[in-house]
Amino acid sequence: MFEPTLFRDRARPVQIVLGGVIPAILGVVAGILIGASTGGYWAIAAVVAIGGIVAGFEHQDGWGGADRGLVGGAVYGIALLLAHAVAGTHAKVSLGSHPPLFAVVTAIIGMLLGALGGWFARTQRARRASAAGVTLIGSDPDSE
Repeated sequence: MFEPTLFRDRARPVQIVLGGVIPAILGVVAGILIGASTGGYWAIAAVVAIGGIVAGFEHQDGWGGADRGLVGGAVYGIALLLAHAVAGTHAKVSLGSHPPLFAVVTAIIGMLLGALGGWFARTQRARRASAAGVTLIGSDPDSE
């Protein structure tokens, strides 16, 4: 099975691009699409959700994935709101009664998706290590 490079082991510029620039670009695209196409907005939102889970795989556990998801989700939500404001279109998808809270919601959703990815990656690493007869540092074999 493919073993991704951990986020902490990547060079700082790569971390900035993966953890900040890409969520911002996707947020800008979603911010433009939210006023142009409901289907396009939901399609980009699905891609972002899958990306949030996959990003969690670059962390040792769900906690690291949650941290990254929180930041990525906040960056995405803020970029979406700013791009939508600059575009000046009417949102075809509800941003709620108080749109700035939308960024908080995207941060929470990002946190949960990143945690899911990190948890799943840790579970897979533990299963592979168990099959190989190796105990992972920090894992409790009696907890499963």
